[in-house]
Amino acid sequence: MMVEFTTAVVEQLKKNLGDTLDAFGGHEVAWREVGAYVLSQVVISILYLVLFLGVYLVVIGLCRLVAGKRNVDSPMFRHGRSGLRYLTGLGALLIILAQFGAGIEFLKAVARAGLLALGFYVAWLVVRRLTAETLRRNQLDASIQQLAGNVLSVVMATFAVVTILAQFGFDLLSIVAGLGIVGIAVGFAAQSTLSNFIAGITLLIERPFRIGDWVTINGQDGKVVKIALRTTWLRTRDNIFTMIPNDSVASSEIVNYSAEGATRLNIPVGIAYKESAKAARDIIMPVLLGHPEVLQSPGMEPRVVLKNLSDSSVDLEVKIWITPDNLDVQPGIMAEVLEQIKETLDEAGIEIPFPHLQLFVDDAKGLKPLFEPLYPKACADHPEERE
Repeated sequence: MMVEFTTAVVEQLKKNLGDTLDAFGGHEVAWREVGAYVLSQVVISILYLVLFLGVYLVVIGLCRLVAGKRNVDSPMFRHGRSGLRYLTGLGALLIILAQFGAGIEFLKAVARAGLLALGFYVAWLVVRRLTAETLRRNQLDASIQQLAGNVLSVVMATFAVVTILAQFGFDLLSIVAGLGIVGIAVGFAAQSTLSNFIAGITLLIERPFRIGDWVTINGQDGKVVKIALRTTWLRTRDNIFTMIPNDSVASSEIVNYSAEGATRLNIPVGIAYKESAKAARDIIMPVLLGHPEVLQSPGMEPRVVLKNLSDSSVDLEVKIWITPDNLDVQPGIMAEVLEQIKETLDEAGIEIPFPHLQLFVDDAKGLKPLFEPLYPKACADHPEERE
């Protein structure tokens, strides 16, 4: 039954395809002739592909011998190999299209389009290299270089697509007008994306931060690793990446810890009221002066100052400076310094207090019989409570 079902399906497909082709061609289709023709064309196309592949391998082998082992991995050789591979594929495509009966005008259009695409690609590589070298020579930061590269890629791709389509008879004015209409429609449909794009351009021009800076944006601390046209990428100290829309970045408060170079860290330290602040300072300073990550430059010397007199302690504040490169490990530096300070104060016998509360209860005479056997001295010191 399965064989009968399969035969019926095949016959029905032949009939439907035959009727469709007959409607276009006006005569009955000879399936055997069509099958033989298609099979022969496929075989010939495979032979052409093998031929082009063989020629490509021979040419690449000769180029390797001429260039030598040292130059095989050079960017110039890789680009040349990619170009030769592209031309080989283009030639194979043209001969296969001709094999299946493509017209001469269409083949010329495909050839021109393929060569133009290769020319635009080469031009893009050259212009991008020159642009990057110029921006680097003028010491512009990586964010501006990234913006210039993105704009260059979009412009070159647009010109390439329009020029290639023109080789197939498309009207350039119609294409440009259509792109304008589509652009207006997209502008209304993607207002958020365009807003982020414009905000990204503004950020790259005003430069409130650069790639590599440590910032706080919308309460999120992180290192700027990428400034794209739509989002800004931050990497936290836990190696977590956060992408913030540029529209939100431009409208929020931005704190940049790397903009002015070295950063000061303030570490609170409390001592008991009975201890001397000067003695504690003299003990803490050698710890700060001996730490390798604490700057000792003029104007950035470490200091210990009296900050506040709180309820339970005398509050000191340790002020140290670190380089922008150490912002990645800022919490670790603060932890090391604080641990060394505590160990030094403990060795010197200086008390670090903790919050405590002394409670006085009025009219608690009824509790005295319970406490007097346990604390006779304390009860003797308050004879008025015996009444």
